[in-house]
Amino acid sequence: METKTVIQEIQNTHGRTIARAAFELSAIRLQAEKPFLWASGYRMPIYNDNRQFLRSPAIRKSIAQAFQDLVMRLGLTPARIAGTATAGIPHATTLADLIGLPLLYVRGSQKKHGMQNAVEGLETDRAPGDEEVLLIEDLISTGGSSIRAVEVLRQSGFQIPWCFSIFSYSLSAANDAFSSLKPDCRYASLLSYDIMIEEALDSGYIGDNEAAELREWRRSPMTWGEKRGFPRKLQEI
Repeated sequence: METKTVIQEIQNTHGRTIARAAFELSAIRLQAEKPFLWASGYRMPIYNDNRQFLRSPAIRKSIAQAFQDLVMRLGLTPARIAGTATAGIPHATTLADLIGLPLLYVRGSQKKHGMQNAVEGLETDRAPGDEEVLLIEDLISTGGSSIRAVEVLRQSGFQIPWCFSIFSYSLSAANDAFSSLKPDCRYASLLSYDIMIEEALDSGYIGDNEAAELREWRRSPMTWGEKRGFPRKLQEI
């Protein structure tokens, strides 16, 4: 089965379950009329906080099982699992426990003291090799933090052919960022943006007008708020 088809099937099964849990736990919130102020200063109609999943043992298990299913169906054989700090760490941990693999995590910045590690969980006497590592993110937005984590792991001597995330906004910026990596690193998300909208409509969380606004936001996220009378706030928040 083609890789694209496998990912779509995972999203159509596991992704829908995750979307419903996200609305219930407020891990995904949608407000087109009163958009959220992001740290960047832009007003956006969606806010994602996957840390809310940590409150539910059942959904944590479901996410780990979905990642495991994706690993198996894509025929991947990673030697280790790595999580991005901080939100990717718990889900990388549950997956690594489920499939019995060593765990790493990539720091947001290199330590300034001690061993000055950028990657935690490495053997102190490890020689760089060609082990494959599966990177786990919680969210892929523009892809910037994921790309940095891939590069840090590669500098530590690992191969990183795949990055998995719980959710993705499916922005063109993320596609461009991953396409720029050489050697290639592909990414896949358990929950796609389109399925998130479908589930929000089916559950009655949003109506057709809100769904149209969310689709329009994805086409041009940095101009969406300005066009609707919400100029960017440049002050630190």
